[in-house]
Amino acid sequence: MATQMQIFMILGMILCLTSVAHAAQGNAVYYKPPYTPSACYQNQDHGSMVTGVSDALWQGGAACGRKYTVRCIGAANTAPHPCHDGKSVEVTVVDYCREKCNGVLNLSQDAFAVIADLDAGKVKVEYNQA
Repeated sequence: MATQMQIFMILGMILCLTSVAHAAQGNAVYYKPPYTPSACYQNQDHGSMVTGVSDALWQGGAACGRKYTVRCIGAANTAPHPCHDGKSVEVTVVDYCREKCNGVLNLSQDAFAVIADLDAGKVKVEYNQA
């Protein structure tokens, strides 16, 4: 009985130490300034670490103000080594990326430059709500 209890304790500790959060994945593109006005906020400056989101995240505008941590995980086209390894950026949703959006996230140019080479234009990303 004591051995079973030790096994359960060890398994419990392992589960506590294992992350159960899984990041979503998609493509990210970027847009150039100015970053206002937007679908969420008219004539309000929210800095340069902002993003528009596609229908996948928009939820009829409920996404406005959400924060996402975004990390480049690979090329979405032929650009060699587009990611700045280990870099992530936190962005705030301030806009809607309409139907022909080329990514789930349409990052500001400043935010995109933190995680990837601007010449890539489009990258695969991993993102979590912050």
